[in-house]
Amino acid sequence: MSDPLSGLLAALDLTDTGARTAEDIFTGPSQWQPQGRVFGGQVLAQSLVAAMRTVESHRIVHSMHGYFLRPGDINLPITFSVDRIHDGRSFATRRTQAYQNGLPILSMIASFQDADEGLEHQIEMPADIPDPESLPSMSESLAEIDHPVAKFWATERPFDMRHVPSSIYFTVDGQRSAHQAVWLKAIGALPDDPNLHRAALAYASDYTILEPILRRHGVAWATPGLKAASLDHAMWWHRFGRVDEWMLYVQESPNAIGGRGLTLGRIYSRDGRLLASVAQEGMVRVPAPS
Repeated sequence: MSDPLSGLLAALDLTDTGARTAEDIFTGPSQWQPQGRVFGGQVLAQSLVAAMRTVESHRIVHSMHGYFLRPGDINLPITFSVDRIHDGRSFATRRTQAYQNGLPILSMIASFQDADEGLEHQIEMPADIPDPESLPSMSESLAEIDHPVAKFWATERPFDMRHVPSSIYFTVDGQRSAHQAVWLKAIGALPDDPNLHRAALAYASDYTILEPILRRHGVAWATPGLKAASLDHAMWWHRFGRVDEWMLYVQESPNAIGGRGLTLGRIYSRDGRLLASVAQEGMVRVPAPS
């Protein structure tokens, strides 16, 4: 298996098929995952890159809204079809459909804007959060677990993640709260391409976003019979930040019902700038007690 960061960069380096009919067509690889399904963050980021390839460079992505339609197969490449829905004076809109075997696995709309001046404010980053250096890395948290999924999470992910107050991989310790924070950054330096950093941020935003739902109910990822999957994902980029520098992902779940849970997230730079906001609803099914 290749270096995880090189694998991320390869996945985001889409191939332009040259097709110029009603839509622009790109293809990209699927990254290996231990459970055989394409990681949702991967197809989100790739769909965003495909849309970026069709927009003038001075227009910057500020939002996307995507629906996960089917599980992706890691053994197959993905085809991305981009519809140039609108090009206005200040904004551009693109719709990307991701396909495998001729069937859509993700449908996404993204909006781009020219840089502009305007009113500015933000919600401040929470105070009293421990520094990431004081927390165990993901590889340290999982180092002693002899399980293929744990080994993959510990060594083959392109991002390091450090939980506040603690991870929920195998146990949920402390208060059962629908809130958590996660420090994250890429495990190595990325090229100085702002769009690459924005796409990589979309990739990482899917990692832990459903965890506040599980934490609230004391459900660890290792719970036998647990089924969780992303249903939709929305993201708004506010300010530029590098994903190879520490970022704080603050998350809370306002609601869970009917086998679904909603989580909201805010991603800050280490110096407190609000980089992005995220919302995701996911399917979360926990087996009934025997």
